[in-house]
Amino acid sequence: MLGRVLVAMSGGVDSSAAVILLRKQGYDCRGATMKLVDDNLLTDFDCRVESCEFNRGKSCCSLSDIEDARSVAYSLDIPFNVFNFTDDFRTNIIERFVRVYVSGGTPNPCIDCNRFMKFNKFFQRGIDLGFDFISTGHYARVEQDLSTGRYLLKKGLDMSKDQSYVLYMMTQEHLSRAIFPLGGLNKSAVREIAKEYNLVTAEKSESQDICFVPDGDYASFIERYLGVKSSDGDFVDKNGKKLGRHRGIIRYTIGQRKGLGIARTTPYYVCSKDVETNTVVLGDEDDLYSEYAEATDINLISCEKIEKPFRASAKVRYRQSESIGVVEQISDNALRFRFDKKQKAIAIGQALVIYDGETVIGGGTISATY
Repeated sequence: MLGRVLVAMSGGVDSSAAVILLRKQGYDCRGATMKLVDDNLLTDFDCRVESCEFNRGKSCCSLSDIEDARSVAYSLDIPFNVFNFTDDFRTNIIERFVRVYVSGGTPNPCIDCNRFMKFNKFFQRGIDLGFDFISTGHYARVEQDLSTGRYLLKKGLDMSKDQSYVLYMMTQEHLSRAIFPLGGLNKSAVREIAKEYNLVTAEKSESQDICFVPDGDYASFIERYLGVKSSDGDFVDKNGKKLGRHRGIIRYTIGQRKGLGIARTTPYYVCSKDVETNTVVLGDEDDLYSEYAEATDINLISCEKIEKPFRASAKVRYRQSESIGVVEQISDNALRFRFDKKQKAIAIGQALVIYDGETVIGGGTISATY
């Protein structure tokens, strides 16, 4: 055997196929699923009814996903565990999500889940149990640079599925023990692997929503979670002129143009939000474009420090093509990226991830744009 691997099984086709590939390569596998959303939260948000999106598997971590993962483990004859991480998930993911939205930002809970749950709690549990490696069904690759000894995070070969963006917070320790079996495959090949073994997950649909907001209504979720209704306030233009009334800052995202309720020959767009004055700033589409993005709480993978500015590419959203520009490290914990071509609707709270070709240099949480 090549070593013992703890596989994070989400109950989907990707992690199911990962187990098959690992066993073919000669690894000794055990599957485990993280129970993340506690039953009381589901009850509070009426997710126990049969018609709920949560129970139909449209979002990850649904109530049926644990049983699907267990079924796959049984079919593949590997041991299986369920780890109850609901308290950590509430603290590090749900409450962080609410806090960022209320402060006027746009959080990315999928990145936080990978950072705090998969490659913190789950990773450490695996190490504590004596496993040599941790594996997930992410579409990404790990390689070691033999000249420096550093482990590198690289894009998945299927660009339509590449998930390197949501993994930029991985450390050298994580990467040294991580295995991503799907990094060199496309989705259709992964489904064929699952079909070959007649797994229940072979035709399972993709997760689409945030697992703890199964209906996609983030604002209502936050209001119910906090027990407080978001206060109405003013829409203003960039000069402070009142244009109308909004229904609560948490209901608006940067770049939004629909649902503002203000008639105009050309559409208004949400350009920024001011929590202190409870105002939402509207402007023209041209007002959405920024040349610079700064990020804090950074993590560098391919190097310990960016010694001097250099040309690279960057993404400010998961579903976005990279854009070329210049990156520089402006402090121990901050990066600045200047885009050759201004970018539209960069949102504070999202991730700025820097690439050198197919290699992730690192990234951080967007803290300012201009």
